[in-house]
Amino acid sequence: MSHESMMCDLETGVCGINDEEEMQVINLKQEEKKITLYYATDPICSHCWALEPVLNRFIEEYGHYFRVETKMGGLLASWEGFSDGANGIQKPSDVGGHWREVGEHSRMPIDGSLWYDHPIQSSYPPSRVFKVIQRMVPGKEQAFLRAAREAVFALNRNIGEDDVLIELVDDLGLNGKEIVEAASQQSAQDLLEEDFEMVARLGVRGFPSIIIVNKEQQGIKVVGARTLETYVQALQQVLGETPKPKKIKALSHKIEEGHLLFSKEIEVLYDIEQQDVESYVQSQLQENTYRVQQILNEMAIQRV
Repeated sequence: MSHESMMCDLETGVCGINDEEEMQVINLKQEEKKITLYYATDPICSHCWALEPVLNRFIEEYGHYFRVETKMGGLLASWEGFSDGANGIQKPSDVGGHWREVGEHSRMPIDGSLWYDHPIQSSYPPSRVFKVIQRMVPGKEQAFLRAAREAVFALNRNIGEDDVLIELVDDLGLNGKEIVEAASQQSAQDLLEEDFEMVARLGVRGFPSIIIVNKEQQGIKVVGARTLETYVQALQQVLGETPKPKKIKALSHKIEEGHLLFSKEIEVLYDIEQQDVESYVQSQLQENTYRVQQILNEMAIQRV
């Protein structure tokens, strides 16, 4: 409120804004979001991992304009017949070098050595776990997807294997064995196929793809890991007006989400330079409430 317009009026019996009408009709029903952001992705999509800092900031600042629907795209069914000529990928060992390039360019840590000695055979198992969690424990699926990405990219773990998936799900406070078992059933594959159908209808041919549509199902598709400004412009075109950002959560609240926060994410979220991250973290967080790690030459913090 502006203090210049505040007053206590003997005539109206109001302490507050001076231009209030005596009787008004109000509607406390929350407006349903008319815009949908479809995020077509895959747990082992390296460019999706690279996009995390920008996409998370975009959702933090502008998520009040849209609801997010994450759709699994099915990047790797199996290595039989797989070919990605554009990136020179014909076999598992070809992926390691590509991943390292993405990690170096984005500064979102990627190890990638598992592709040489313990390669992932399919991205479908973690995708099905995502769908099962989405169905059984709505709201927890995004935490799983983030944990799976940290595991495979930064920590070099094979998220195509049941024991790794069980551990990741257990760490979310869920029953990993039960959920991974459910993910092996045909019903889970059916859920995944529904996502594939939707992704095809959206015209997605590469990951990540962000599609922002209005209630008339018209909108903008952005392919690849792009800048924050690109996504804001796309939202503006769909809205027909300039969107207003919300204030970003303080780092002390952001760290409560539990996952690792890498230097690049903190830089993008709070508009600070890499060399200032350590001092910024110290100024925002109480001592002994977080721990600092170096992962593949990148600083990461996590709550204690």
